[in-house]
Formats: sequence, structure tokens, C-alpha cells
Amino acid sequence: MSSHFPLHCNQNERPFRWSFDAGFKSGLPAMDTATALTLVLAEEYLKSLLPPIAVDRLGQQFDSARKFLDGLQQNGYADWARRVRAIPDSKALLPAQVDAGVWQGISDALLNRHTVDVHYLSRQKGEIKQYTLHPQGLVARHSVSYLLATVNDYNDVRQFALHRIRQLRPGRMPFRQQPEFSVESYITHGGFDYPLGTRQVELVARISPDLAWRLRETPLSEQQQLSAPGDNGRITLAATVPNDQQTLWWLTGFGPRVEVVQPTEWRRILAEQARQMLEQYAGPADDTQGRLDRTA
Repeated sequence: MSSHFPLHCNQNERPFRWSFDAGFKSGLPAMDTATALTLVLAEEYLKSLLPPIAVDRLGQQFDSARKFLDGLQQNGYADWARRVRAIPDSKALLPAQVDAGVWQGISDALLNRHTVDVHYLSRQKGEIKQYTLHPQGLVARHSVSYLLATVNDYNDVRQFALHRIRQLRPGRMPFRQQPEFSVESYITHGGFDYPLGTRQVELVARISPDLAWRLRETPLSEQQQLSAPGDNGRITLAATVPNDQQTLWWLTGFGPRVEVVQPTEWRRILAEQARQMLEQYAGPADDTQGRLDRTA
């Protein structure tokens, strides 16, 4: 059992005394192979999403999963670590570093509903600002974790990147809850997607066969249609999507594999981006590497 669970044996007296590791917090004493593999995948995925201090809080559960799989070597699982990987769908940046005290303080304030006084590095002004925050929600987006909070006496919810909080202490100001606030509603209404408009739009695009195959398996939206291939092999995609910058960035990533037909404003934006890129790459590259070497 000690090969599957964090058990320790005290052999100083007989009968031997067994106990769980002091840091063991799991309420589930059993684990099977599928659960262990799921936890291993979850750990790899969370490492690319959350700051290390947050992932470390689940370290005991992840260690138990690896220990369980290591104990199955006699059943052919000796090389399980070479068979399991979780990879992002796009380029993943390293998670922003969050101070352990900041993570703990924000977690406590959010769950116990009290204010925090912070010194915050303003990205727009490039200077440290002091705020009293009323935490309303927490969102992990790509490699950055954000606190959603109202500030001082204002009622509008703003975003604060946790890694830019330089100092934090419990606040003295009474906490002001926003009863109607919902993180899900905040996200749905474009809180993180840089909306270009308030309504959804009908996207029509001519796409390559390989992208069409992918969208048949993992649709872009619930309202999606794909045509039969045209004379040029292209397939027409029609889908109802949010009118936001995030969707535009997603389309841009496919380059010539996507030609947007509608909305016409999106087509204009993408055409202008293509024109600027063509102009940028038309001439010879400058001696950037040489300048970097000289300044190193």
C-alpha cells in the first residue's frame, strides 16, 4: 500500500505503527489507472495555465497519481511517463510568476469576502499605484491569472493581473459585494475577448480541406455549416461567432488557409494586415542579429 499512498512506517516499536504523510489531504483513499492518468494529464495542462504556487497546492494528489502508476510496473506500466503528454492547441507562454503570499491573500479575500490593499504595477502608466480592491472573481487566461475586482468606491469591475501585485495586505475598508455579478456572464459579454461589437456575427469563409476536417470534429460554434468542396477544393464555412478580437486573431493564425468573405469589416481588417505584412517582408532583413551581438 505504501507504493500507492503516502504512508510512513514507524519501526521503533512493535507492532509497527503506520500513518499517512502529514501533508496528505485527499479524501479519496483509492485510485484506479484511469484516474491516475487523468491527474497526470491535468498536472501537465495546469502547469501551462496556472502559476507554480497554485499547481503546488495539488502536488500531493499529483504525487499520489505518479506513485500509483510507478507501482504498476509489473503490469507493463514501467514506461508510462513516456506515453502521456498534454500539449496546448497553440503556442503556450510560460505562466507569469505570482508571489506565494499574493496568491494566498487573494484566495482568502475572494472566498472570505474581504478587501485587500495592494501596490499594483500599472501596465498603462508603468508605475506603482495603490488600490483597495473588492475581489469578485478569479480567472486564469492563457498564462496569466486575473483578479476581477471593484476598486476603492467605484462599482465597475476591472481586471488585475496577479503577477503585477507587488504588495498585499488585508484591507480596512468594508467589503462591497456585487450581488448581480457573475464571472460567467462577464466572460460571455466579452470581458476578455476585446469585443468589436455587442452582437454575434455570421462568419462566412472559404477554408482549406484540412481545416474543414478539423472543424467537422471540433466545431467553431454550435451554429456551423460546411459546404461540399468547390472547384478549387476550398470549402465554405458558415458559423455564428462572437464579434470579438479573439476570433479575428484565431482566423489570422491560419494565414492563406482561410479567406474571410463576411463580415466585410473583418475581410477589410485581414486584408490590411496582409498588406502590412507584405510591405514589411518585401525588402531585405536588416542586421538585427549583428546589432544584438554588439549590444550583448
